[in-house]
Order: sequence, then C-alpha cells, then structure tokens
Amino acid sequence: MKIRNIILGTVMLIAASCAPKNETERKVDELLSRMTLREKVGQMNQLSGGAWLVDQAARGEVGSILNCVDPSEINAVQKAAVEQSRLGIPILVSRDVIHGFRTIFPIPLGQAATFDPAIVEQGARISAIEATASGVRWTFSPMLDVARDPRWGRVAEGSGEDPYLDVQMGVAMVKGYQGADLSDPTAMAACIKHFVGYGAAEGGRDYNSTMISERSLRNTYFPAFKATAEAGAATLMTSFNEIDGIPSTGNRWLLKDVLRDEWGWDGMVVTDWNSAGEMIAHGFSRDLKHSAEQAINAGVDMDMMSYGFIQYVEELVKEGKVSEKEIDRAVRNILKLKFELGLFENPYVDETLSAKVDYAPEHLAAAKQAAVESAILLQNRNNVLPLDKARTILVTGPLADAPYEQMGTWAFDGQKEYTVTPLAALREEYDVIWEPGLEYSRDKDKSSFARVRAAASRADAAVVFVGEEAILSGEAHSLSDLNLQGAQSELIAEVAKAGKPVVVVVMAGRPLTIERDLANCDAMLYSFHPGTMGGPALADLIKGKAVPSGKLPMTFLRDAGQAPFYYNHNNTGRPCNGTETLLEDIPVAAGQTSLGCTSYYLDTGYGPLFPFGYGLSYSSFEYDKPVLEKNVLGCDDVLRVNFTLRNTGKYEATEVAQLYVQDLVGSVVRPVKELKRFQRVSLAPGESRTVTFELPVGELAFWNIDMKYLVEPGDFRLWVAGDSASGDAVEFVVE
Repeated sequence: MKIRNIILGTVMLIAASCAPKNETERKVDELLSRMTLREKVGQMNQLSGGAWLVDQAARGEVGSILNCVDPSEINAVQKAAVEQSRLGIPILVSRDVIHGFRTIFPIPLGQAATFDPAIVEQGARISAIEATASGVRWTFSPMLDVARDPRWGRVAEGSGEDPYLDVQMGVAMVKGYQGADLSDPTAMAACIKHFVGYGAAEGGRDYNSTMISERSLRNTYFPAFKATAEAGAATLMTSFNEIDGIPSTGNRWLLKDVLRDEWGWDGMVVTDWNSAGEMIAHGFSRDLKHSAEQAINAGVDMDMMSYGFIQYVEELVKEGKVSEKEIDRAVRNILKLKFELGLFENPYVDETLSAKVDYAPEHLAAAKQAAVESAILLQNRNNVLPLDKARTILVTGPLADAPYEQMGTWAFDGQKEYTVTPLAALREEYDVIWEPGLEYSRDKDKSSFARVRAAASRADAAVVFVGEEAILSGEAHSLSDLNLQGAQSELIAEVAKAGKPVVVVVMAGRPLTIERDLANCDAMLYSFHPGTMGGPALADLIKGKAVPSGKLPMTFLRDAGQAPFYYNHNNTGRPCNGTETLLEDIPVAAGQTSLGCTSYYLDTGYGPLFPFGYGLSYSSFEYDKPVLEKNVLGCDDVLRVNFTLRNTGKYEATEVAQLYVQDLVGSVVRPVKELKRFQRVSLAPGESRTVTFELPVGELAFWNIDMKYLVEPGDFRLWVAGDSASGDAVEFVVE
C-alpha cells in the first residue's frame, strides 16, 4: 500500500507539473526568475508602519505593511516600492478589520448570535468597501477559533462554541471580504486565523498551552478552516499556541501535511505578530535565527514583525539549513496573491475615495439591522418588553452613553463621533430622565445611587445599560471573574427598589455570569458590543419597533467555575440524571458517601444558566414533532425533516429553528448533540409554516477509531427546537 501511494503521488506530481499554467502563474514564474535572494526575502517581510518605511520599500525589503490606513502614506510607500525598487513589486497593505472599518458592526460573537450568514456576509462586504477605499487590501479575519471558555477574552472575535456555526459564519465572512473577484478594487483578501486550536487555551488564559488530540482537531477545530479554505480564503495565519508541544508557526504537520498536502490549499501563510520569535520563549527555538529556519521549513510564507526572516534567511540559505526552493515556494504564494489582487495594475489608492464611502447611509442601515438581529432576549417576566406604552423612562448605567465602548474590541478605525448611543436614540422615543449612576463599567462609586433610585420612582420604567468597556475583552483580556465589574450589579439592585419595571441591557464582549442580576430585573436584553448603530437598534427593540431574534452562540454559565462548559460535549460514564445533591441538601456531619455519584458541581449543580441556541421573542413559537421522510437511510441518502412552526403570539417575529443530531453509539464517544442545520423563519401572528431541513447523511461522518473520516452505520436521534436543550427526539437508522 505504501509503495502504491508513493507511485500515485509521483504520478500526480508529474501530472501537475505538466498541466498548462494560467496567466498569473506565468507572471509569477517570470518575475521570480529575475529576483535576487535578498529581494525574495524582502517579499517575505511584513512590517508595521506607514511613510517611515519608504526607504525599506525602495530597497525591496518589505513585502507587506500593516497598521497604516492613511491613503497618502500608503501611496508614498507604494510609490517607493513600485517606482524606486529594482523590480517594482507593489506593497500589500493589511489591517485588522475584524467587524467593520469605519462603520462598526456587532463584534463577531454578536454576528454569530444572528444565525444569519447573509447579514454577516453583507457586513464583511461593507467592511471591505470602506477599508479598500483607504488602501487596505488584506484583513486578518475571520477568526475561526472554536472557543468554549468565556474567560478567554478573544471569544469576542469568533463565532462561539459550535463547529457548524463557525463554518457558516466563517464562509460568509470570506465571501463578503473577497467578493466575486479578488481583482475588484473593493475586494479585500481574507485571512483565516488562528491555525489552530488557539481557542482551547488552558484556563482561558490568552496565549496559553492547549492539549488537543488529533481526533479533536479534526472533528472540532479543523472544519471551519477546511470549509473556508475550500471557499477560496486567500490567506491563513498561524496561531500563538503549541499543539502537542509544537508551536503552530513551526508545525510542519499542520502547515504542510494537512493544509497543503491533504487539503490542497494554495494560498499564502503569514505568522501572527512575532509568533515566529515567540517560539524562543516556548523553548522550541534557540534564537531568532533558529525560529526563522523552523518557520520557513514548516511552511510559513511571510513573517509578521519578528524581523527574523529579513535578518537571517540569506545566511540560512548559504548554510544549507533552508533551501532556496522553500524560499521560492513562499515568494510564489506572495506574488500570486498580489497579482490576483490586481496590485501590479492598480497599486495606488484614490485619496478622495474614503470620504465618499465611509459611513454611507446604506452601510449604517446594514449595521443597525445586524445589531437588531444580534440582540438576545434572555428574560421577559410579565411581558414587560416592549415598553410601547411607557412615556417617561429612566436611562441609567455606564454603557448608556459610551460611544467608544459600544463599538467593542478591535474597532481601530471606527470613529466614536459617528456612534449613536442608546441614550441618544431613546431620547427620540421617550421623555428620558438621564442619571448615569456610574461613569464606567469598573466604577465602584455609589454616591449617586440615591439620586438614581429617586429618578426611577418618577419614571414609568427604568432601563439600565451595563456590561464591559471595550478594553475588557479581546486579545490579552482574559478574566477569571465573569460577574459585572464595579458596582453595576448594585446599581441594578438599587433601581429595582423603586418598584418600577426594570429592563437591563448588557453590552459586553463575552458571556458574563449574570444570574444574580436577573433576579433584580423584569427583562434582560443581551447585546454583544453592537457597534456604530447599536443605540438605534436597541431603542427599536425596547420600543417594540423590532422584535428580538438573536440566539446564544455560547452557553451562559451560572458561575465562572463551570468553565469550560459547552452543549456538544461527550457523555461520561456517570452523566448527571437531574437528581443532584447540592450543598444546602447535605446534612451536617454527613457520612463519607459519594452523594449523587454523577458529574456535576455541589454548588452550581449541573446545567448552565442558559443553553447554546437560547433566545426569547416578544412572540411565542410552537414546534410540532418533526417527521422524517425516511427513518432508515443509507450513507448516500439525504435525510429530510419536516415540521410545522407556528407563531402563537401577538407579534410578527423571526424564530431561528435549529436541527440537532446525536450518534448514539460510535467507535469513539460521540457528542450528546451536534448542531447540523438552522433556519431563520419569519411568521405573522397566528401564521404557521411547514419547514424542511435537508441533511446529507454524509455530513454525519466523523474521524473514527481508525482515524478514518466516515459515517458509521447505527442508531441516531434528532431534535428540532429553538435551542440546544429543547425539543422531542425522533430516531432514525443509518445502514
């Protein structure tokens, strides 16, 4: 078998070498043939900065720049590269455009809460239009790190805990950024990151170690990368973490064996910021020269900000530690991208263009709709929301009028002057009494609380805006305490003492532990930092001009001590059966028994505060039991599920119907549930509709005990519901 595979691989290699080259490949080969080794290495060097890099660009010592968004500075660097360097190779300009450029959309975790790939794609397209108008043609997004621990600050940048949702959101972003043709001047190359496993950092501490088996990598962490690679993502970024003791940036198995050879991806690989240099701290590299050698030989094409390539690669080639063939491979990928982006034909940016497209009305409208769809209604006792009858409301809390904070993390280029806050928007709808209560989210000064309570007593209702400042989530912003910071919980409790209806709106970058706050309010809307138009979106939801439809992309915990907690876990040999013995149930001087003898916590029990996929509406929905067109299927069949969904409430509303499947017995333990499909369904009051999900049986495949990707015949369960913890199961068999 091994000899056969070698022969087959050789045949394929010969066939590939004999295949006709397209025009881009011919251009790349011709240019590469004229380059000196120094010029090749220059293309592999990415530096942060603008006009001060003109001299390096003129010498051909920089292939890409990041963190410059001034069109005049970009043109200056570009002119030096195109008109002064020997070969005139243009610069590739990059930026962290994560959830908007000027017009800021909800953070990616909030966009995932929409369960609406179409609006996510639209947001990425708008981001690309605005960013390219300032000269940026490459973004370091989407982040595809499956993340199951809200203590990790970078959960804000991803799509949460579920691999399938991660795939859908990631593919939508890639399509939006890149458009139909990379050569379009409004196309921005996507960068899928961080490859791989970064979201599994131990303890939720950023940059930390990860312990992930190959099977878990393939079943959980690879799918979104593979799907976006197949969708045409132009670039990929390595991660800071190590996998099985090997940092991603020096991991040949990841970057060559899997990414190139197994998946056949032909894009360009860039390190994360100095991740090559950080292999020294890992204890994987002796020094910067050694890390450059390891990174290139592992399959990295471009070095971001370690300076190791530009300093040592020529020497490494002379010493025979890095072959010039590896250098040519890397430079070929870089040049190919520059040709595909049309940079050789159109290297400069129109310096007047950004003023014409930034914050365009249609961009603001799309950002508002995304913010509306991303908000999740967690509680609504006695149908307090919407406040459609109230005239005078108290608005309080540190996030009510915080234009910078509501944009969230990684919003470098959004301008707070264009942000519309909830306070400003609510003043258009109500007579507003404004008492901040706290100046910022970490504020512990309660001196104004009496004034806030008095104001609440004069209002028809109170709306309290709490959450996190933008700086408290994102990269390097891990937390061990997920309660509201400062005196925010005390502010909510103080407002509740006035005896008026209390609505709490949380604007944050992660799931917080808000169980104690739910007890002090009638209704709670959760809005992951909603961006530029978050204020009008939330005002529409509060007033009833819009109806909440968001669903949780991550499980909400009762206490940070439950982390990591996620719905699609494997079962234990002693799963919790709902008969937990809790702390208050244990008698004094109890015998040394094992109590419940199942997997749970004595203090918080087993379940989460809210499950993945959860979200209420002002209306209500009723699901009929799903009906399968066939209950016995083959591996090549398509599973068709029909069910009736009814709007049994008084509001026209949208429900996100979700399909979950469980493989009951496998050659390796399978998750208790897995999301396989979802669909947004809009219904008028009293309207019902038959909804159909189609699921190819092949999508039930997994990496089994023999590390083969296949569907194992057997018994399965299926649920259709509004969240991951609801619904009646039906069964089917795969033969």
